[in-house]
Amino acid sequence: MTAIWPFETVLVANRGEIAARVLRSVKALGLHGLVLHHKADHAAPALALADGIIEIEGATPVAAFLDGTQIIEKARTAGVGAIHPGYGFLSENANFCAAVAQAGMVFVGPSAQAMALMGDKVRARAFVAARGFPVAPSAIEDDDPETFADRARVLGVPLLIKPAAGGGGKGMRIVRDLAVLDAELAQARREGLRYFGDGRLYVERYVERPRHIEVQILADHHGTTLHLHERECSLQRRFQKIVEEAPATTLTVQQRKAICEAAVGIAAAACYRNAGTVEFIFGDGVFYFLEMNTRLQVEHPVTEAITGLDLVAEQLRIAAGEKLRLSQADIRLDGHAIEMRICAEDAAAGFAPCTGQVLAWHTAVGAGIRTDAGIMQGARITAAFDPLLAKLIVHAPDRTQALALARTALRETVLLGCGSNIGFLGRLLAHPLVLAAELHTGLVEAELAALQRPTLPPQTAQAVLAAAALASQALLQAAEAVPPMHAAMGAWRN
Repeated sequence: MTAIWPFETVLVANRGEIAARVLRSVKALGLHGLVLHHKADHAAPALALADGIIEIEGATPVAAFLDGTQIIEKARTAGVGAIHPGYGFLSENANFCAAVAQAGMVFVGPSAQAMALMGDKVRARAFVAARGFPVAPSAIEDDDPETFADRARVLGVPLLIKPAAGGGGKGMRIVRDLAVLDAELAQARREGLRYFGDGRLYVERYVERPRHIEVQILADHHGTTLHLHERECSLQRRFQKIVEEAPATTLTVQQRKAICEAAVGIAAAACYRNAGTVEFIFGDGVFYFLEMNTRLQVEHPVTEAITGLDLVAEQLRIAAGEKLRLSQADIRLDGHAIEMRICAEDAAAGFAPCTGQVLAWHTAVGAGIRTDAGIMQGARITAAFDPLLAKLIVHAPDRTQALALARTALRETVLLGCGSNIGFLGRLLAHPLVLAAELHTGLVEAELAALQRPTLPPQTAQAVLAAAALASQALLQAAEAVPPMHAAMGAWRN
């Protein structure tokens, strides 16, 4: 532990499961933890964990969490010394990062300069290519807006359109027919403006059936940059990750070494500090730089499982100016971990958002099982925020055992009152291609029909519901209980 912390109170400028997760590490280090709260949130675990709550307001709940000026002002009033942004919201906003520092507080993350460089996908790509790291053939609108579409056509199809300021898969579009390129560029520009306030685009040659491999890095302010091995994030839907694993499957020793060393080289060249993730597209034995996420990733728990490290604690120590306590040789690789994102969405209805009150929430327990939850019983799930409710993480000696444990943990996880993708995740992890580690980013979409819930005949469905009801001890006790009025009659008979 750091002998003398330069800050005593940390504000988690976020909500949901990541707010609770960060608070646990903050308090384990002996620091005070505060959390933001909007009235649209109900029965959030983070509120019970925090030492204090900062109420925020806005035209919409999301707008409140994006109001950096309000957050910084209230943080200063509350005596906050450091702000941890979690992920999403303001976590990759370089202006917010700089404003936190200007207000005399510590931002738990990289510098505003590094964030601005690597957060801009076009600048980051040019920076990486100029230093000799592999990038896919591309056309960048900023180079010459007038010829952008023509230069994109020269690349040939398939093409992948991306917003320059994008992230999280938003605004990305695949083009397989050049006849629709102009229309797709226009739509992507509108989406970039809507999601990021920036309509600039770039286009790169799309790698068919690619794998998405990313490398977790840690870097301190004393010149040390380490990798914590890689993660497999190829199971996606519409460029949104669903299941993540660590380490990546089927990489050779040489491929793993090359991709991890490239990530460290990119981070070091950018003078990056704190935790970050360098992402790559991998196909036919070749990898290309995709982007760098200048924050803690949703899937960081799988890295924690295989390395035994607490990434949030490491972030806080780095932010406090402490040297990394480990060398690259000290980073161990232990077993296999899988994370499943439990979301309030209906797979049978095109993954439409689900809402409702959480009537029952029981998480799986046991060796190798971890649940990072942003809900609790009694919470009301609305459409105000992202549909991610919780993350279920398992860790076992190898991938086969981890998959088996993951399916068991999903079966033992109960959420009633709000629809979720728990059943869909179970079917996905039982799919033959997933079991065989034949993964690629288009697998879920290609196998979507096979992954849907089987339709039961009405009589069978009624029988299953009846059996489930009869298996409930509470229901049986209620059905067999003697009403108080009758019980008061004693043994009297007519």
